[in-house]
Amino acid sequence: MIRKALAPLILLLVMTFMIGPFFIIVAASFSAGDTLAFPPQGFSFKWIAKVFTVESFRQSFAMSMFLAVGGTFVALLLGIPAAYAMSRYRLPGAETVRFMVSLPIIVPGIIVGLALLRYFVIPVGIPITLALFVAHTALVLPYAVRVVSASLANLRSDMEEAAVLLGSSRIGAFFRVVLPNIRGGILSAFILGFVTSFNQVPVSLFLSGPGVRTLPVDMLGYMEIVFDPSIAALSSLLAFLSIGIVFAAERFLGFSRYV
Repeated sequence: MIRKALAPLILLLVMTFMIGPFFIIVAASFSAGDTLAFPPQGFSFKWIAKVFTVESFRQSFAMSMFLAVGGTFVALLLGIPAAYAMSRYRLPGAETVRFMVSLPIIVPGIIVGLALLRYFVIPVGIPITLALFVAHTALVLPYAVRVVSASLANLRSDMEEAAVLLGSSRIGAFFRVVLPNIRGGILSAFILGFVTSFNQVPVSLFLSGPGVRTLPVDMLGYMEIVFDPSIAALSSLLAFLSIGIVFAAERFLGFSRYV
């Protein structure tokens, strides 16, 4: 009886610890006061409206969208063939390749960002925007490979073989049979990669420069100068955007089957 009574209490405490800060940020974003504080001082939408008037937020949002969409797209272009090859063929050193592909999510982002800055941007002179794009693509690539591999594992290989026996080429069977049947996994990989790239901070922090900043880094710099609830408002909007994307993916794609 004691265990049954404690279980809901422990669950409530854990959920409060995990979700409580989110509700605090949401409440602070609707504050009518001029400083970021909790409990909020009145109720107002002015800080939500102010988010859309800050020029630096608009520029950094466009940069984050470019990196998230473009980097995830390139990661899928590289990850889908890699996942297909490792799933359908017995390649020598396949496990080593899987491990190497997973390194960007195993190695801390601070180390990745520092290494790119020290050995590519400074000595080689690679533009910061290109370095950011390469870094975000590399960070998303493991998710693309793993999610697409999980989708391929659920696809019967004899469907592709049947298409080949009926006269289709290997490439034709890949585009006509394999890709249509794993489109849910590809879309799930894109969504997961997009959210991961958009919210990336450590790598972007090292590779940011004048006029080239992602939205999370810009928010961090903004808080060093201004301490008003607009950051809480922007954080709430981004959180709801991420939640909406993941919820829609789970609702229409069965997101949990691939991750």
